[in-house]
Amino acid sequence: MEYLQTVEGLEALYVDAAPGSLRKVVDRITPKYWQWISASRFCVLTTVGPAGTDGSPRGDDGPPVIALDEYTLAMPDWRGNNRLDSLRNIVEDGRVSLLFLIGGENFAVRVNGIARLSADDKLRALFEKDGHIPNTVIVIKVVEIYSQCSRALMRSGLWSQTRPADLPTAGDLLKEASHGDLGRPQYDRDQAKRSQNTLWND
Repeated sequence: MEYLQTVEGLEALYVDAAPGSLRKVVDRITPKYWQWISASRFCVLTTVGPAGTDGSPRGDDGPPVIALDEYTLAMPDWRGNNRLDSLRNIVEDGRVSLLFLIGGENFAVRVNGIARLSADDKLRALFEKDGHIPNTVIVIKVVEIYSQCSRALMRSGLWSQTRPADLPTAGDLLKEASHGDLGRPQYDRDQAKRSQNTLWND
């Protein structure tokens, strides 16, 4: 198999981007882009660091970010698996991307920026939920924001998809990866309750 070696070779295989694909990019959080982002409840945070790249799902019961000003987003780091892959990357290399999705909507909004990690008490307190606050907050200086066309989600039919009956569970995957040491049936039986009880840390 041969692989492309130059940008020129790559560009020769594609037609030029349409004017709208270039003009839709902004360098700040405009009112309409914020209206769209603030309607989202889910995004994917992508980071890069010395150990490689990481993609982390981020969800909230409201927008997964707040706007501190027209150039700055803040994202609480709510309880996850405590691997800290994304956070370690941000400490080492601040380049991040966010992909915001809205259920039932076929286009997405993308944000590229430079992130830093803060444990400032006043900042963390902005995200208080039922007495819980995040351990840290990801502060993102926006470099560019733009919408993503709907073709990928249209092709996938994502919002009309139903769960396959034979889909492996989290316990199945853990059992396979640990060669049977972990992920026994009790893991799946307890997983939903365990996650519900620790949505906001603890």
